[in-house]
Amino acid sequence: MNEAITFEDFTKVDIRVGTIIEINDFPEARNPAYQLKIDFGDLGIKKTSAQITTLYNKEDLLNRQILAVINFPKKQIAKFMSECLVLGAVNGKDVILLNPEEKVRNGTVVS
Repeated sequence: MNEAITFEDFTKVDIRVGTIIEINDFPEARNPAYQLKIDFGDLGIKKTSAQITTLYNKEDLLNRQILAVINFPKKQIAKFMSECLVLGAVNGKDVILLNPEEKVRNGTVVS
């Protein structure tokens, strides 16, 4: 377990629901990954990369809702600027995406 945080620390993390609207291969990534464009409704479209190629093909990801942290600073990954962090459960080398059980409005807050 990591260092304990306060509830106030947790409230600073902005987790939202978004829908993947575009998926591209990312051959420049150190580990196999996709480049994703995610629609967060009124918050706009954000880009990210995700190492989810072992369990998901591009067709499975299109129009899929996911959860992501949207208030991290942007991060340069190769020649790509990541603007959010998709959340998933790590199981060895596999990452299982976290998503709402039912379809909700893009941009919905996760608490």
